[in-house]
Amino acid sequence: MHSSTFITVVSFHSFLILSFVSCSFDSAFDIPVFPSVDSPLNSGRDCFCKLKGQIDDCSCSVDTVDHFNNAKVFPRLSSLLQKDYFRFYKVNLKKECPFWSDDSRCSMRTCHVKTCGEDDIPPGLKGEHDHRNENMALKYLESSQDSDNCDEDNDLDAELGYLNTTISDSAYKGFELWQAYDDAQDNFCTLPDEDGEAQYVDLLLNPERFTGYKGESAHRIWRTIYMENCFRPKKSFNSYISSSKLNGLCLEKRVFYRVISGLHTSINIHLSANYLFSGKNPLSKDADNENWGYNLEEFKNRFSPEFTDKEGPQWLRNLYFIYLLELRAVAKAAPYLAQERFYTGNESEDSETKDAIMDLLNVIKSFPEHFDESCMFADGTKQAQKLKEEFRQHFRNISRIMDCVGCEKCKLWGKLQTQGLGTALKILFSSKFDKLLKTSDQPFLSRSFRLERSEIVTLFNALGRLSTSIREIEMFRQMMRSRTL
Repeated sequence: MHSSTFITVVSFHSFLILSFVSCSFDSAFDIPVFPSVDSPLNSGRDCFCKLKGQIDDCSCSVDTVDHFNNAKVFPRLSSLLQKDYFRFYKVNLKKECPFWSDDSRCSMRTCHVKTCGEDDIPPGLKGEHDHRNENMALKYLESSQDSDNCDEDNDLDAELGYLNTTISDSAYKGFELWQAYDDAQDNFCTLPDEDGEAQYVDLLLNPERFTGYKGESAHRIWRTIYMENCFRPKKSFNSYISSSKLNGLCLEKRVFYRVISGLHTSINIHLSANYLFSGKNPLSKDADNENWGYNLEEFKNRFSPEFTDKEGPQWLRNLYFIYLLELRAVAKAAPYLAQERFYTGNESEDSETKDAIMDLLNVIKSFPEHFDESCMFADGTKQAQKLKEEFRQHFRNISRIMDCVGCEKCKLWGKLQTQGLGTALKILFSSKFDKLLKTSDQPFLSRSFRLERSEIVTLFNALGRLSTSIREIEMFRQMMRSRTL
């Protein structure tokens, strides 16, 4: 296994300014631009030429997803992610790159992340109320809430004699390590280090958008990603995989590629929709009075066929694929999520958050054509299990390469979105999750599977980023139409 990772695939012949998490990762090479045979207006319309019909390896259409997301999911998610439970994310942005020594750090103001002071953090997130060791199967049962059931006099069985139920601190720590190790075997990414130099970040004060981070340091990440960690067809020498060759791969490898490509597409859309223009905007509400906005030309440069060796429209389709995959993960985890308290210490807001979650879960449940993960790794052979483990190990490297990003804000959103996607994969492909027992009216949620708070936060924020991207596509489409009038 190479000690490096992958994130996305992009045409070596593309005019794309390589970017991650709305950061401008400019190529260090002189990349030729394909000559345009169409007018600028036609090139924009061509971005959407394949954005219709059935989504590859899925059973629903682009139009179905557009309507469902823009009318039902996006408004609910946007509101939900304003809640304290989802806006505060604890992350270590000072962790060293594990692959190479590199002190290339972005010093631009737009790269900086504003961390939270102690007084900014909701009390329930400071560690006073840690529910990680509670049994989710029992803690919400009605009988568990009745203190009268705890009769100390009945705890002693005369035939068994006295039982010492105390556990030493060292033994308890050992149990925690065993549990952490077992949990890690299901993870598709490394969880954020919440000790040491980890700090809470308010995501609403540090939005994902263009930062200007670029250069050799940024491009080095992409070179490592593309050439060493992707499932690739034989005799494929470009850094990206063309859509014509993709069908030659098995389903699992196609899914892997489309997920990574879709993530990259989403990131490029965020950059184009939150572009930093020169000059000040007198109407801006930004504290720095900077001019951020939609850059239609940037969008066309990234997705028009003539600038992307005809692959740009297919990259847009891959966004819909990863959206369906993460939507399915939330739907599958709904019984588990329905038992969560979403605790921050603010009783009224926590209640509102739980109500909003239940409303969103019901909407997602109503979607008729979810991604079907049961088709993957399905034959039970050793080869299938080997491929599943390789799939997992490849993806785990994503979270590790994020520590090599020199821009703080890029690193923040890179860690968050890759952990969210990793959490989705964990839900879809963890055998422990599949074995959750269910009664007629509620699931039996055992401690053999659990989601940390950071996993829940990143799962919903990652889906929120994809949902926003699909909505932004509609915004760019409307901008294109207005130019024809």
